[in-house]
Amino acid sequence: MSRDQVEVENAELIEEFIATLSIDRSLSENTASAYLTDIQKLVSFMPNKNLAEVNSQDINDFLIFLSDIGLNPRSVARIISGLKSFYKNLVITEIIKHNPLQTILTPKLPKKLPEVLSHIEIESMMSRIDFSKISGERDKTIIMLMYGSGLRVSELTSLSISDLYLDEGFIKILGKGDKERLVPVGAKTITQIGYYMSHYRNHVATKKVNNQLILNQKGAALSRITVFKVLKDLAAKAKINKNISPHTLRHSFATVLVEAGADLRAIQQMLGHESITTTEIYTHLDKSYLKSVIEQFHPRS
Repeated sequence: MSRDQVEVENAELIEEFIATLSIDRSLSENTASAYLTDIQKLVSFMPNKNLAEVNSQDINDFLIFLSDIGLNPRSVARIISGLKSFYKNLVITEIIKHNPLQTILTPKLPKKLPEVLSHIEIESMMSRIDFSKISGERDKTIIMLMYGSGLRVSELTSLSISDLYLDEGFIKILGKGDKERLVPVGAKTITQIGYYMSHYRNHVATKKVNNQLILNQKGAALSRITVFKVLKDLAAKAKINKNISPHTLRHSFATVLVEAGADLRAIQQMLGHESITTTEIYTHLDKSYLKSVIEQFHPRS
């Protein structure tokens, strides 16, 4: 089989797999793209081989290669997981009989505690917002929604006015896998949303985005990159020496609740975690926090 034929057949196998992911598992475009990138790494490693003919030894050689180029264990684990799913699909569709990754173990990863911001740091960031600019009220609303309700950045940027049930104190979120959940929103955030609507959104909104809540200054939907830049800029102005991203506010939301003794199942529901084990990372963070409190304030520590 020529290299051109191999490329065509591999492209067809990958395309069918991505289509299956999108339809059967309702994965987002970003997640599907991540799977595609991981499979392409294997294709690049053995460009002359049909993916349906890859065996366990080929996979072992590939993993050794990943180790040799210094890829970190977390990235390797993700690639293994993606390839396992790809080959499992080939088994299900009867293109191959055995999954070449069946006996491959995913490396155990240390639990990495997420970076979080204290309430004082959040307040410091908000105090650096330039309210002489029309975008000031929008930036404050972004922080209050993400820190106050634990939204993912994609959930924030896709939030619609019709998703707001402010009289009841809730907002409806469309999370991963198109799963809906209701998230409480506090009185201060409700007030801020109203202020944002009258002092910013109503001035920039266009007919094309008549239901989108968070808008840029041209009246279009705000991008996730813009949210990232806004937070980075405010953190720098507040002289916060931490690796800040939109997800940091979500982590900080969860941490505040855990430290206050909130029920883990309730936090799971608010965050939209499918598994409680994902939420449990915050119990580890809480233990670290408690240990630091004892060391700092207990006279016998």
